[in-house]
Amino acid sequence: MTKRVGLLTSGGDCGGLNAVIRAVTLRAASAYGWEVLGIRNGLMGLLRQPPDTESLNPAKLDAALMRLGGTVLGTTNKGDPFAFPMPDGSLRDRSQEIIDACHAIRLDALIGIGGDGSFAILRRLAQQSGLPLVGIPKTIDNDVRDTEASVGYDTAVAVATEALDRLQPTAASHDRVMVLEVMGRDAGHIAIAAGIAGGADIVLIPEIPYRIAAVAAHIDRLRRGGRNFALVVVAESVRDPAGGLVLRQHPGGQKSYGGIGAALADAIGRLTGAETRVTVLGHLQRGGQPTAGDRVIASAFGVYAVDLVAAGRFDRMVAWQNRRVVDVPLGASIATPACVDPDGALVRTARGLGICLGDA
Repeated sequence: MTKRVGLLTSGGDCGGLNAVIRAVTLRAASAYGWEVLGIRNGLMGLLRQPPDTESLNPAKLDAALMRLGGTVLGTTNKGDPFAFPMPDGSLRDRSQEIIDACHAIRLDALIGIGGDGSFAILRRLAQQSGLPLVGIPKTIDNDVRDTEASVGYDTAVAVATEALDRLQPTAASHDRVMVLEVMGRDAGHIAIAAGIAGGADIVLIPEIPYRIAAVAAHIDRLRRGGRNFALVVVAESVRDPAGGLVLRQHPGGQKSYGGIGAALADAIGRLTGAETRVTVLGHLQRGGQPTAGDRVIASAFGVYAVDLVAAGRFDRMVAWQNRRVVDVPLGASIATPACVDPDGALVRTARGLGICLGDA
């Protein structure tokens, strides 16, 4: 009988993670009498000596925890244990240290809350060690296959929509084109959903190649129709007008997307003569109070994940399909990202509303 379940958050933070932590702990304790051992800072907690863990007390995980953004366990998106960067610049395989730590703290199973990158690492560790694993999908990008919703997505869309609500009146007051850059590493789900909800005029996503001339022409049409402003939403991974990726270099050699909004605003200004301004939401989409939708999804996923452990169903990922919580093979779910379908419902809706996607 499983008695001690490890729980960790891995990858980027997002709204709803604390609701998952609460749900897993309450379900494990009340239904099965199990202990949940929280692992701090993702897999980094298992590389510490001794492992950095905390026995989660259900009595202390009240409803207030669901209202908190981020994760009380901490998380990290750095340090692949199979190629861990060392101080001298070399890469070292530290996977066995993590496996040894799992044995040392006597885990009977592990529930990992992460995205496709985190799941790939966790699954490889589970296969190498034989540790039973269940995955709970969380990513603001909503790009994990086989689930219609991931924890964090609803909150990110709500933040982006609110930004458009606030940008619209100032754009109209100053006769400006406002460009809003949102996150979306591999997919444009946040951009297309927020663009529809926030009444954007133009939405650019990586799944649909655009022409800057088409964007400029749409803004000119708005002007001729009597409009003195325009709202543009662009996902961070969209290429610039010349076809190149816009990346930022960070100390330590890391690169991330960022800057396409400014490049797009400059091009729009040159072609249309419009005054442009750029807002980059960045990590604002990750923080703050989670929406009710994310709290519900997170709670449902947490409860179901514990039940999967009880049923002995491992190497599975919890998913939301057709208004139901189900489980799917973890390996298949992380094989490729789930991008926006160019012929799907959201794209058809955007086109039906007259939103320009830059391809016509």
